Amino acid sequence: MRASSHVIMIVCSIAFAICVSAQESSPGSHDWGYEGAEGPSHWGDLKPEYKACKLGQHQSPINIRAAQKLAMPRIEFHYKASPLNLINNGHAIQINYAPGSFIVIGDKRYELRQFHFHHPSEEEVNGNGFEMEAHLVHSDAGGRLAVVAVLFSEGSSNATLAKIWRYLPDEVGKERSVTGETINAASLLPQVTGYYGFDGSLTTPPCSEPVSWIVLKTPVTASAEQVAGFAKLYLHNTRPIQPLNGRTVLESQ
Repeated sequence: MRASSHVIMIVCSIAFAICVSAQESSPGSHDWGYEGAEGPSHWGDLKPEYKACKLGQHQSPINIRAAQKLAMPRIEFHYKASPLNLINNGHAIQINYAPGSFIVIGDKRYELRQFHFHHPSEEEVNGNGFEMEAHLVHSDAGGRLAVVAVLFSEGSSNATLAKIWRYLPDEVGKERSVTGETINAASLLPQVTGYYGFDGSLTTPPCSEPVSWIVLKTPVTASAEQVAGFAKLYLHNTRPIQPLNGRTVLESQ
């Protein structure tokens, strides 16, 4: 296959997210973790349905480097406010989102289902990590996943995190609905939404692939206090960097 054809196929994969057959583990699931015998190096052996964690060839996260600049579709964000519903699922703090918010890439639409946080970041850029990372998880009508990743650098306080952190649940498995409070995922986004795109996987068991990843190039900020506040619950809920295995990473112009 010629290189130009290969790049075109990857762009199509990013724009029309490819089907995955499994979702993330259910809230409160404790059959895997981030340390010891249940840690990432053992995920693929814990259950047959987790075998992609050790056998998959397009696993996430990755170190983003040597990205190829290309005229890629602009992401259209159509997010609106949602009631604030949080859950500590035993692996991260997750905000479940009300229907009606979505992104458009090319002629495809992906509904925002939830977003959650990792400390420190899972993705690296040229070998450099970040203080935190948010994953905004979307799916289309056929269940195909597209994840928008927002990177956080330490800096000024983040107003959206301040609202969420006020209600951080420390009890695992219990959803908390905050009466009268709403959240808008648009406020998590940087002003400039250029991105890196690549085919990857879920970063938690069952590590299903492929998942279309959209990593926004411009970080946003979180204060040292906000980072420390999250770290009190999750000091390290990050999967190690996975091999690229010949994948091409694209960068929007």
